[in-house]
Amino acid sequence: MKTFGKQASGARLERMKASPRWDGNAFKNLHPALPDLRTGGMPGMGELLCGPRRVPEAPLPSVDPRPAWSRRPETGLRATWLGHSTILLEIGGVRILTDPVWGERASPLGFAGPKRFQPVPVPIAALADVDVVLISHDHYDHLDYPTIQALVRTPVPFVTSLGVGAHLEAWGVPASRITELDWWESARIPGSDVVVTAAPSQHFSGRSLGARNTTLWSGFAVRSDRHALFFSGDTGLTTEYKDIRDRLGPFDLVMLEVGAFHPGWGDIHLGPERALAAHELLGGGLFLPVHWGTFSLATHAWDDPAEQLVARAPQRGVHLAMPRLGEPFEPARVERVDPWWRATAAGERGDTPAEATEADAQDAAALPWPLD
Repeated sequence: MKTFGKQASGARLERMKASPRWDGNAFKNLHPALPDLRTGGMPGMGELLCGPRRVPEAPLPSVDPRPAWSRRPETGLRATWLGHSTILLEIGGVRILTDPVWGERASPLGFAGPKRFQPVPVPIAALADVDVVLISHDHYDHLDYPTIQALVRTPVPFVTSLGVGAHLEAWGVPASRITELDWWESARIPGSDVVVTAAPSQHFSGRSLGARNTTLWSGFAVRSDRHALFFSGDTGLTTEYKDIRDRLGPFDLVMLEVGAFHPGWGDIHLGPERALAAHELLGGGLFLPVHWGTFSLATHAWDDPAEQLVARAPQRGVHLAMPRLGEPFEPARVERVDPWWRATAAGERGDTPAEATEADAQDAAALPWPLD
């Protein structure tokens, strides 16, 4: 199936094998992750099918960012969360798009798998001025075939992790527009002083059952002459975050995944509490939570990550940025959190899950788990 992508071969595969992260047949984490993600730590079928409030009963409030995008950020740094891990970053005069997903499902199939419950605030055609796309790893909620097919028709270049370029080329992206990085390797955005560096993360990869960890997974640090950002991709808690702080920090803005967590997934996902610990290891900075508010990929309530963070962050002295979807913000000007999601959540708690929620859970349970 074309949506699975393609495995690396030739010179690309030889470069992958030369990586310190390559362990004979696959990439490895610094800290061992669960050898089989389906054993021990996996939620049961009952949890998957009957978890309460897995999706909101109505669309979440969002903002059309295009009026703001027509003006340069006054401070030189601006971010717009577009849902899940898709963010438009404006730094040093360039626009960077992370893990773009406009597809309806985080799945290789058009009829099954986790379905988007929140639309993207803008059509992908509104992104004509993007200078580079960052793709952290090859899971379906981060590397989306329909979105790549749309971006192929533009001249935008891609920066991604080792091996992921094989998928992009199979889908029509010219090799000249693809830069693949190992951890700690860097690439400069043409025509600017902005440098992207791939950073360690604690996760796994694969788009089919027969190809696990044959592409690398990364976070990204982005630095201009005035500002620095960190984007986690998907990750569990790892001591490498202290190394990232020492080598690539400090950061003005830190974007960490907080959704799709489960007690048994600490090796490969953060969740709110571990995200706060990761933020501390990274040395602080304004914290933008991502990887929530778009897909139901775990068993927790859709607003649980947000509620946990607004409760715990003040106790840890962490400054949060929690904008509405599509609401551009400049990190230097964020003062407080407005819990905008509560208007949608009102009246949901304690209710019987809606019929649409149960159908979405059944879609998710129909595919190999986890997909993100």
